[in-house]
Amino acid sequence: MTTVLASGVFDLLHYGHIRFLEEAKKKAGKESRLVVIVARDETVHRLKGSDPVIPEDQRRAIVESLEVVEEALLGFEDLDLTRVIQQLKPDLIAVGHDQDYICDQLIKIKKALEMDFEIIRIERFGKEDLNSSSKIKRRIVEGARTRE
Repeated sequence: MTTVLASGVFDLLHYGHIRFLEEAKKKAGKESRLVVIVARDETVHRLKGSDPVIPEDQRRAIVESLEVVEEALLGFEDLDLTRVIQQLKPDLIAVGHDQDYICDQLIKIKKALEMDFEIIRIERFGKEDLNSSSKIKRRIVEGARTRE
């Protein structure tokens, strides 16, 4: 069975997240297993400078409840991609359109470990107006301000 690995914050789950995960599984084939790494709260804070709205344990449970996902795990706080790859041994790793840093790291890890996994880029879906949790948060704040 082919294992495909995807990762992300998945704060304020939206259509782009769903399509990303569906496409990752689709590219791996019908007889595949989708494992998703959900970023820890501390990791999100360190990388983005703010805390996620939804706590990590709830984000993980929400992602795992999606029909397309076989298993969702919390990532390592130190964002150790090498350790994740060595433990899960994925055949494919899906990278989002906005995950250039992770893609670059995966290329280095693949070369250093001489592991045989494929990196697949999943393109952006739908309109760009509400395709990120940050944009959704801004829209909520702007809506609250206009009602005041």
